[in-house]
Amino acid sequence: MGTNQSGQAPVRRLLDRTFFEKLESDQRSSYAALSSTSRGRRFSEPEHAFRTAYQRDRDRIIHCTAFRRLEYKTQVFVNHEGDHYRTRLTHSLEAAQIARTIARALRLNEDLTEAVTLAHDLGHPPFGHSGEDAINELMKDSGGFEHNLQALRIVDRLEHRYPGFQGLNLTHEVREGIVKHSPRYREAAPAEFMDGVEPVLEAQLVDLADEIAYTNHDLEDGLSSEILTLGELEAVEIWKEHFGAANALHPGEATRVRIRAAIRGIINTLTTDLIERTLENIESHQTHSLEDVRRAGRRLVEFTPEVEQKKRNLKQFLFAHLYRHYRVVRMAEKAQRVVRDLFHAYTSNQQQLPPHVEGRIAEEGLHRVVCDYIAGMTDRFALKEHQKLFDPHQRV
Repeated sequence: MGTNQSGQAPVRRLLDRTFFEKLESDQRSSYAALSSTSRGRRFSEPEHAFRTAYQRDRDRIIHCTAFRRLEYKTQVFVNHEGDHYRTRLTHSLEAAQIARTIARALRLNEDLTEAVTLAHDLGHPPFGHSGEDAINELMKDSGGFEHNLQALRIVDRLEHRYPGFQGLNLTHEVREGIVKHSPRYREAAPAEFMDGVEPVLEAQLVDLADEIAYTNHDLEDGLSSEILTLGELEAVEIWKEHFGAANALHPGEATRVRIRAAIRGIINTLTTDLIERTLENIESHQTHSLEDVRRAGRRLVEFTPEVEQKKRNLKQFLFAHLYRHYRVVRMAEKAQRVVRDLFHAYTSNQQQLPPHVEGRIAEEGLHRVVCDYIAGMTDRFALKEHQKLFDPHQRV
């Protein structure tokens, strides 16, 4: 170790939490959500020595059981249909990187953005949206089911990793983002989040980063599965633009390489448009503080109308040609039958539930406990459990 001008060895200073909190304050915009001004946690805990509150939340999410289960939960294709299709886990990671890029460009809090994005799909049941639809119908007389609210239930109650409290004890802003990142579900938010204000920008952008990720990656998986064809996609403007550019720039490359170049181009176009439009909104609404964001009366994170329409056309194409393709529909129907069979089996005889699950019924009610149990299953666990319950040749 060298010496300073006085001849003494320099003092080594640890980069502790307060250092990173000051770094946030110095480098983030005036309307960003800072760790040092968080509304706090439901249960009091000492702050961490080296991590900010939102860094700690992100790490708690990554280490929780529900996050690991996403590896075997459906995005579009069920896990056993192929090794290279997206799962809820890979989708969450891809969405988080897009979200971080947007947050960085807007000088927002990247750690808070990443935490909300990584948690946004924790509540998804097995078999994707078809599984969610089945559970919601089964629970219609018992409070229903919605995956964002289930994600909050997981981080607030169902995970039990720490002494002294249930759940992950995340900060208010991450919990708010889990529930309110999507404007479609805000009416069903718990009372503590029904405050009439908009969520922070870090949470607002998660919904659209998620949309950018799944739209483009479902497109790639659809082409890989050969359910979608390049000929059909010629009718989609944003695809035609970017695939044409990829063909012009890389005429000698393999088709799969040109497809991926086109998809990267679409992601870049959507991301860039979102950043630029959001900055325009921030300026036009004279947004100077976090309170200005919350009192804006509308979401400030959005696409321009022109790009929004192009994105919508691509999504409509995917809905018609991928999500409603007979191969996907057949698997979705099978998945819903599995979910319904499991639900009816457990509710007709609760002694078929594992003891640690059955033990919660007295406190929370049979239907909600069964709902939690099924929603927490991976695709392959649900399929194996179905075999154990309904195939007499399977060991239980």
